[in-house]
Amino acid sequence: MNRIIYGLSLVMLMIVLAACGLSGLQGFSDSQAPSVSVDDVPEEPPKEEIENSIEATDAGDIETIISNNFHLLDVVSTDDGNANVYATNRFAVSELADLVSNTLEPEEKSELKDNQQILIYPDHFATFKLSEENDETVLIEIASDQFVRNHYSPNYLNTFFGFMLLNSMLDRNDWSDRRLGQCRNNNCYGGYTTTRSTQRGMSTVRGGGPSSGK
Repeated sequence: MNRIIYGLSLVMLMIVLAACGLSGLQGFSDSQAPSVSVDDVPEEPPKEEIENSIEATDAGDIETIISNNFHLLDVVSTDDGNANVYATNRFAVSELADLVSNTLEPEEKSELKDNQQILIYPDHFATFKLSEENDETVLIEIASDQFVRNHYSPNYLNTFFGFMLLNSMLDRNDWSDRRLGQCRNNNCYGGYTTTRSTQRGMSTVRGGGPSSGK
């Protein structure tokens, strides 16, 4: 009888350990197919109309400006912040980043690197990047600073900004060091892409047109 009880206890322990191991995985899951494609972007207003709309806005935050003018392609949702991803076929990366930053001045603006450019606002990081699917679509990721703080790879952001600046923008003196340590064990988020799945523990929701859901 004791052997039977011992055997059952051992089996239960192995099940619990296996479950804990699975719940701790935070890397990218290759088994999940990308949820969206830039082919989902609908026909947009003429470029000049979008430019006039952005320049005439009285909105005081970057999320409102982008959501009022561009198609919501995807939403990356987590318990530690969200990122909304928009898309357009009307602009080049630097052209759109300049238009937006001239309308609403960011706290920091990166140089154009690897077809990507980042604007930092008080509560959001706005990333403009060329889609990997084609060279005509620009993805615009508006990530809350909470999302950036808890998910982004410091090495990715260090391509655009120094660690001291990032620590200051994210209100953590040791943010880069702590995240680098965490990223050694897990795949940290390095910006949105439609060509691979999102990070395990993150969920995505297909979007809609400008101001959809508002």
